[in-house]
Amino acid sequence: MQVPMALKRHSLIPERLRRRAERQYLIARAVNRRRALKPVVDRTARIGKGAILAFVTLRNERERLPYFLDYYRRLGIDHFLFVNNDSDDGSGAYLRDQPDVSLWWTRASYKKSRFGMDWINWLLLRYGTGHWCLTVDPDEFLTYPHCDSRPLQALTSWLDGSGRTSFPAMLLDMYPQGDIEDTPYEEGGDPFAIASWFDPANYTISKNSYYGNLWIQGGPRTREFFRADPLAGPALNKIPLVKWHWRYAYVSSTHMLLPRQVNLVYDEDGGEQASGCLLHAKFLSTFARKSEEELDRRQHYADSQEYQAYHAGLRKGTNLWCSESREFRDWRQLEDLGLISRGNWA
Repeated sequence: MQVPMALKRHSLIPERLRRRAERQYLIARAVNRRRALKPVVDRTARIGKGAILAFVTLRNERERLPYFLDYYRRLGIDHFLFVNNDSDDGSGAYLRDQPDVSLWWTRASYKKSRFGMDWINWLLLRYGTGHWCLTVDPDEFLTYPHCDSRPLQALTSWLDGSGRTSFPAMLLDMYPQGDIEDTPYEEGGDPFAIASWFDPANYTISKNSYYGNLWIQGGPRTREFFRADPLAGPALNKIPLVKWHWRYAYVSSTHMLLPRQVNLVYDEDGGEQASGCLLHAKFLSTFARKSEEELDRRQHYADSQEYQAYHAGLRKGTNLWCSESREFRDWRQLEDLGLISRGNWA
């Protein structure tokens, strides 16, 4: 089967047909890649009607898992579906013993699986259809308007009532005030007790006309690691929460999906739609070790260009704090800064 990205470059084929071919290819690819996943413990029979599900791919994230699971359980996730990409730090054994976790293992290439998205698309297709599904990494923590008083079920019920099938969240990089290595992160701890600062501005937004999604860049990673070439910095736009349908497929991480209409999470008529942030707890004391490991593996996008930039930057120091940094308080602060919005969710 040929990758239909070639179709996207063929100007004689209508964009709608090109996108359809690409979506069908991605779904077929996910079905094919399911053979790489070996079930470790399958508790999906316990998933009830209306359950909110979380989908996660990980490698060697054992120390993050207790807080991650506790955070999302309190937020309202009913069941977690994990893909363990050949961890050797005890992540698999820990997850296997969690009563609300289903776990698959694979030794297959993360890079050749489209950076894990083939595996996730398959699990979403098989188990997520008809459910609100949150797809995140172990260092991403969803924050949305009223999250301190309203669980995810309240948000998804409101989205259902509003006729919306997806909810966007900008990735907000969090970091400590001093050097990243100064305060060791301990298993089970709140990462934002250490990495409590963020960039309140310094973001650029453009629109991808083909997929219809917004493209956001900037923040501390761009200003520190991609200063010479800001357009090479990581994308911060995410659509992590989706009422899944078997016809859907993530195209690139959770940055965008097909069909195109699922990406239309903003108001083009001058108003605002509700949105959130994913607090990104990447920059903890384990960052240097993790970056070196991932650089050695060369399993990330563009031959791990992002991790090459991190490695070069780490040799110069690991303090991301600057005079414009803001200390995180709550979602209302993010709303005041224009980083999230209540839209018409009163």
